[in-house]
Amino acid sequence: MEQLELKALNGRYAKPDEVISYAVENLGVSKIALASSLSIEDQVLTHMLLQVDPGARIFVIDTGRHFQKTYDLMEQTMLRYKFNYEVYAPESKDIEELVSRLGPNFFYESVELRKKCCDIRKVKPLKRVLSTVDGWICGLRREQSPTRQDMEIFEWDEGNSIYKINPIVHWSEEEVWAYIKANDIPYSHLYSTGFRSIGCQPCTRAVQPGQDVRSGRWWWEDPDKKECGLHLGGHAPA
Repeated sequence: MEQLELKALNGRYAKPDEVISYAVENLGVSKIALASSLSIEDQVLTHMLLQVDPGARIFVIDTGRHFQKTYDLMEQTMLRYKFNYEVYAPESKDIEELVSRLGPNFFYESVELRKKCCDIRKVKPLKRVLSTVDGWICGLRREQSPTRQDMEIFEWDEGNSIYKINPIVHWSEEEVWAYIKANDIPYSHLYSTGFRSIGCQPCTRAVQPGQDVRSGRWWWEDPDKKECGLHLGGHAPA
């Protein structure tokens, strides 16, 4: 895929399974990976990708602060689809230094410190795995957040200098749930208790009916700025 082809690709492919097949065929299985947070979106993409190639690379960033139900779902998904996740974790020395200096809950004190925590626990491990691929698949959807409304299916990730593919970027939450139910895909039961977006346990809470999908993530911050740093570098040519 040449970067100049992205606009044409976004006009040509819309069905997620076709998007995934195109990406795998053109980037190669070992040079593309799905980033999974075990969200409903990533569970849908795990199901789709493993149907295209049972040996596909799927990775999880283990921040060390996930809900136990997230780890339980990892195991359930591995048993269901008979594969193993690639797991990436933060550097222990980074965690040790920061928590020793600022305490275990420093990320509540300011946006700057919260982003520092995300950088150590998420962004740095992500960069390690992305250095091994030419493209990554993500479960981002436009309706999730004001910061995601301009995203396209095929993008160039400027920050990581690789391709970024968002196969269900145009899907609604209802479409995601319909696909999960139709294909009996395992999902976190936290969704049954009011959660609509699940990240690290200290930074995620259940939401009230009618609230924004990601309103339970970093709920103390401005919704127009609520990103952890994983998805700030992608764009598609105009």
